[in-house]
Amino acid sequence: MEIEKVNILIADDHQMVIDGLKMMLDGDVYQVISEANNGQEAIDLIQTQPEQYHLLLTDISMPLLSGTELCKMVKSQFPHIQVLVLSMYNNAQAVKEAVLAEADGYILKNSGRTELLQALHRITNGGTYFSQDIVPIIYGQYQKQKVKDEKLNVLSPREREILSLIVKEFTSEEIAEKLFISKKTVDNHRQNLFIKCNCKSTVGLVKYALANGLE
Repeated sequence: MEIEKVNILIADDHQMVIDGLKMMLDGDVYQVISEANNGQEAIDLIQTQPEQYHLLLTDISMPLLSGTELCKMVKSQFPHIQVLVLSMYNNAQAVKEAVLAEADGYILKNSGRTELLQALHRITNGGTYFSQDIVPIIYGQYQKQKVKDEKLNVLSPREREILSLIVKEFTSEEIAEKLFISKKTVDNHRQNLFIKCNCKSTVGLVKYALANGLE
């Protein structure tokens, strides 16, 4: 998603967290244009003017509507909005629920400004981002669910190569640079992957790859 300004909605039931994030994101690219103290308030804001939001930064544990339920609704109704989960939980169940909800990223609340900006950069450029503490949990979860069918055989060698880089959180620009091909070519391969893997999002591709044993 190549845009000059990234309009962000923050959903968290702790105002101090929201205020801190707004200070961290005060810059030329990222701008917090709305805030909500629970999931229901957040979805109400989005449904009113969905076109003005580019990214949702949400907690998991919130009253009225949880962050994972909020994420599911946003991804179902407004797939153009990217979702980054910012949580204090690093247990397998919380991470699994966020990934199943199609969250584009998951970082912990003890992360610093540098990691937050790195996550936002990757997500807003078509990639995913999961904290280093989270990645082993995701791999462990989906390696347990590996299927025996050789589903990856439907992919060409180049598609498998690109899928592997997507799993490693490379953006389209980074993949193009690494493989010495154009970004347009990468995007075309990405669209073919969506079709062949029957996925609708980058997170879906990551889940597909891990479930089918892509190294």
